[in-house]
Amino acid sequence: MEAMRSSRELGLSSEAAQAGGALPLDAVFRQFVAYVGAIGLRMLGRRDEVDDLVQDVFLAATRGLRQISDPGAVKAWLITVTLRLVRRRLRWRRLQARLGLDGAADYEEVADPSAPPDMKALLARVYRALDELPANQRIAWTLRYVQGERLETIAHMTDCSLATVKRRIAAASDMLRKTLVDGRAER
Repeated sequence: MEAMRSSRELGLSSEAAQAGGALPLDAVFRQFVAYVGAIGLRMLGRRDEVDDLVQDVFLAATRGLRQISDPGAVKAWLITVTLRLVRRRLRWRRLQARLGLDGAADYEEVADPSAPPDMKALLARVYRALDELPANQRIAWTLRYVQGERLETIAHMTDCSLATVKRRIAAASDMLRKTLVDGRAER
């Protein structure tokens, strides 16, 4: 019944869902584009990278959706693809920063426009501190404390053990605490 409900939400006929027909990309895109974009913004912290990320995710979807027969699995699959591409972007960004090729980002744009200036400044400091973390730690910490995901869900999303997720979040929290308290994220 859940697969039938999910197939209706995706714009699939019950016959196409039962026949294992390919999921229509346009319906998947319409339903999940905002969700993928929101996760991308929270993970990357830069609005100027989100459109490219979303495009890359749905480009991968053109190939990968053929392999998914359960419409209920689409969201989880898209998140897995999104996190994989986010990890690549974060690693690339970190390499560029080490080579002096990555310009300073304006993390003030991450906050809601109606947020008070002090909250925008704090959020910008946190994202600058997140830039110092390895990609896997940043992803785990952001999923937990920005996205609000449960530890078990993070382990599933990132395809690692619960102990690894806890270790990554603890390491990220320690580093962020040191960075934010010492003021090294001020740049």
